[in-house]
Amino acid sequence: MPNSVEPKLIAGNANLPLAEAIARRMGVHRGMNVDLVDARIERFNDGEIFVEVFENVRGEDMFIIQSTSNPANDNLMELAIMCDTLRRSSASRITAVIPYFGYARQDRRTKARTPITAKLVANLLVSAGVERVLTMDLHAAQIQGFFDIPVDNLYASPIFALDIQNVFKDNLDNLLVISPDVGGVARARELAKRIDAPLAIVDKRRERAGEIAEMTIIGDVDDKICLIVDDMCDTAGTLCKAAEVLKQSGAKEVHAYISHGILSGPAVSRVTNSVMKSLVISDTIAPKEETLSAQNIRVIPTAPIFAQAILNIWSGTSVSSLFEAETLLPIYETLALQV
Repeated sequence: MPNSVEPKLIAGNANLPLAEAIARRMGVHRGMNVDLVDARIERFNDGEIFVEVFENVRGEDMFIIQSTSNPANDNLMELAIMCDTLRRSSASRITAVIPYFGYARQDRRTKARTPITAKLVANLLVSAGVERVLTMDLHAAQIQGFFDIPVDNLYASPIFALDIQNVFKDNLDNLLVISPDVGGVARARELAKRIDAPLAIVDKRRERAGEIAEMTIIGDVDDKICLIVDDMCDTAGTLCKAAEVLKQSGAKEVHAYISHGILSGPAVSRVTNSVMKSLVISDTIAPKEETLSAQNIRVIPTAPIFAQAILNIWSGTSVSSLFEAETLLPIYETLALQV
């Protein structure tokens, strides 16, 4: 039997602000202080990772909060080693809360002699002792099938819908949701349904990897407020190019809603100097100071939905209920009051 009647949270170094926000949010729900388990994660001089937990976790329902974002390999190893530490300390169940699941872009073989690294990562986590995974907006739905354990995949679209209904409340009839490629149509359509907006597609053709030769707009964007929707933004080259093409095609304004703001290299400066009026990202990846100070980038918190999902998993209640706006309205009180 568990030693306590509460779920216990432990965090790696990938996104400590989000982990602390989740703990605070759970404390609000439970009417009591919820603290992260006291532990230390350090590196030897050669880069090896060492984990030590200072609290008794025997029989506890443990949730490890760790995105596998940049540096992806270090954060992934931290997660695996933390899991092994808890398993050897006799935790009753270990759930990996991975707000951003790294290596998800390597979900299939695109050519001969290439890996399916997302499957390799799934095998690694299960071998380390993970018994359940909670994540957000997987790059590809089939990654859930790479695991032989339960995987709960949350969606950012209900949160984005609340934000859109607040920010664009006077222009809801003039909104147009844009998928930046054919592969993202399902994700864009999901948001379009939630805000009752039409859908258009940017069809991009590449001469070679990393270089876009041509972009074609499928749909009428003339005098529309265009909302580009995607699961991740890395260097922002494709995103800024799509925004430019939309403006050239007659779009009134271009905004973007991206689940995971990787924003590596020159991404922030590209967004700042682009024709996009705003880029909205979630905090599944800890935003850098450069990102936070950018005038046209906003960050939406995910702690409320992750905290509720953790409580639902712990109590054995529905996680899919969090896909509905009616459930999220009371969780996101600030947006709820403004919608």
